[in-house]
Amino acid sequence: MKSRLHERYEKEVVPKLMKELGYRNRFQVPRLEKIVINVGLGEATQNAKLLEVAMEELAAITGQKPVATRARKAIANFKLRKGMAIGCMVTLRGERMYEFFDRLVNVALPRVRDFKGVSDRSFDGRGNYSLGIREQIIFPEIDLDKVEKVHGLTVCIGTTARTDAEARSLLQELGMPFRA
Repeated sequence: MKSRLHERYEKEVVPKLMKELGYRNRFQVPRLEKIVINVGLGEATQNAKLLEVAMEELAAITGQKPVATRARKAIANFKLRKGMAIGCMVTLRGERMYEFFDRLVNVALPRVRDFKGVSDRSFDGRGNYSLGIREQIIFPEIDLDKVEKVHGLTVCIGTTARTDAEARSLLQELGMPFRA
């Protein structure tokens, strides 16, 4: 079953972007490819329980089990050895991706304090967008009473768009609240 956002993309966004960008074929229209959510926890070197809690929270937010990210090399100043778990990440594709994007845009981002919209400067030049979130507690799936430590997360949205302008118009049509 298709999510609400995926159906809207196919019925409304694709025809509008075809007209706006001058495409003849609907498969030329940019689409969401994947969303990667990453939590980096440097403090996990001292306290392994922090990483477990972060993984549980990320699983609750995304509906998918996260994978632990490990240090690539040892850094003595940070008491970090190669292979230590220092974060976690999830890659969402398909319906879970559309479901997460819908909740991010319509539920989580409006809960940010003093929210004026997201920056339109976070594109990478190839049509992908990155968004940093300072507190994981903006997601309704997180129980505020059980939160031990507030941490941030990074959301990277991969699209099939070739340019930043195409990606921006795609995300705007999908409901991403860019600053005016």
